[in-house]
Amino acid sequence: MAYISPALNVMVAAARKAGRPLVRDFNELENLQISMKGPADFVTSADKRTEKILIEELSKARPGYGFLGEEGGAIQGADKTHRFIIDPIDGTTNFMHGIPHFAISIGLEREGQMVSGVIYNPVTDDLYTAEKGHGAYLNNKRLRVAARKELAPSVIATGLPFLGKEGHARAAAEMAEVMNVTAGIRRFGSASLDLAYVAAGRFDGFWEHSLQSWDIAAGIVLVREAGGMITDLRGGAEMLTQGTVLAANENLHPQRLKLLKATKASA
Repeated sequence: MAYISPALNVMVAAARKAGRPLVRDFNELENLQISMKGPADFVTSADKRTEKILIEELSKARPGYGFLGEEGGAIQGADKTHRFIIDPIDGTTNFMHGIPHFAISIGLEREGQMVSGVIYNPVTDDLYTAEKGHGAYLNNKRLRVAARKELAPSVIATGLPFLGKEGHARAAAEMAEVMNVTAGIRRFGSASLDLAYVAAGRFDGFWEHSLQSWDIAAGIVLVREAGGMITDLRGGAEMLTQGTVLAANENLHPQRLKLLKATKASA
């Protein structure tokens, strides 16, 4: 059975409650109100409502905790040592296109360290949970990162810049290098689920640039608690501030980091 602390139990309950109306919206996309906040970057009434539910539910159970959210930004709490970092729909473009690969992501930060994570896909009802020191789970099944030691048989996930974003040439150069030494690359469009898949051993690794804290906060805990390594693309621990991430097992991580650094140097 998965370890569920009181705080993690609160996060799971909030994610499940916020997920129920998302499933209804997903099945009625033609009625969804849509606005644009940038090229190919959709914000919907569902995003805003989901974040509102999450903040309300988490605040009731943990009054005084702060928040950092994709829609509402930073909300200071009376308790300066705890903060929830939330993404109401990670994979909004997938959601809007009827692709059932998106997630609610909630991370709990305590004194600057990520200690709990929940990543929930309400359509598939896949619930990923992790607590520092207590392991990572998918629907109560213990997770471990993949055990492959070489890049050749590995499948690596990434994210790619879309219309209006910088970094297309860098992404193309990095992908070319990775394609030359691995079994394949996947681009699924939800960083939180990419990290959850690394924790579950489905992907052997994941890297991406230009991410926000809410994209990766919960995934950091999941990967670590599944026995994996996760750093920024300089090899440090500044993922939340640098906006870059590289996750893999302890054998593949240094190989991937060396490859990406070499690509950057030659680009």
